Amino acid sequence: MDRRQTVAIVGVGLIGGSIGLALRARGLAGRVVGIGRDAASLEEARRLGAIDEGTTDLRAGVEGADIVAVCTPVDRIAVDVIAAARYTGESAIITDAGSTKKAIVEAVEADPAGRRKYVGAHPIAGSERSGVAAARADLFRGSVCVLTPTAATDEARVDPAARFWGSIGCSTAPMSPGEHDRTLALTSHLPHAVAAALAAAVPTSALHMAAGAYRDGTRVAAADADLWAAIFDQNRGPLLAALDDFDDALRGLRAALETRDPAAVSRWWAAARARRLEFEGSDRFLEPR
Repeated sequence: MDRRQTVAIVGVGLIGGSIGLALRARGLAGRVVGIGRDAASLEEARRLGAIDEGTTDLRAGVEGADIVAVCTPVDRIAVDVIAAARYTGESAIITDAGSTKKAIVEAVEADPAGRRKYVGAHPIAGSERSGVAAARADLFRGSVCVLTPTAATDEARVDPAARFWGSIGCSTAPMSPGEHDRTLALTSHLPHAVAAALAAAVPTSALHMAAGAYRDGTRVAAADADLWAAIFDQNRGPLLAALDDFDDALRGLRAALETRDPAAVSRWWAAARARRLEFEGSDRFLEPR
């Protein structure tokens, strides 16, 4: 990255704030501007060092920006990308951090200015915590950022977008928007749904007996409900398919229990254990770009 560039971050929460902290900690931008709806939150972001300045005026915030990172909730990203595209220069690159991609990409590509400047992205990093107070400069270190260019994407903007995400610690990899959504439904959206279901299935009266298994299995259920409702809605088709797969896995256990077949239970568990060990033994990185 050109260290003299101006980077505008739309939505300075956990992800946007972590981008800002990473850029400023590494000296990767001459100026980092935060754009949001709450002046007090933007002032907190400035005080914490995530941005150099903040504004609630999107036009004022993105004018003159070389790179715009849109980190708003998934049901607002397309609108924010299209708005930013209207107010940025012709050479600007607009990317995002949305954990769904197909609906966002299709909406942006229906707009000529948005289509010309946008490179879809999803850094696979985060926390159950929210807000800029939870942001970390090292949040993206060692993570994968999926880029989702299509035939309509300006090829000249893809490599600079990859360098932007790479500069803050990500290994980048290309995927189609549809492949991204199907994969993330299995690896992220389903686990969040299962964690929420597990958290809700245990009554308050039993929580005093809950320990590590409940704590680890439900950690991400502490995340923001509205944020995840929007993600589930945008990716409902792939998530419904992933829920079918999960139901099939549970039915295998239920059938073994109903027939009192300990060997079948052992095989069921062993298959799961092998998959978990496979996960632990891999570097979990997609092929770098």
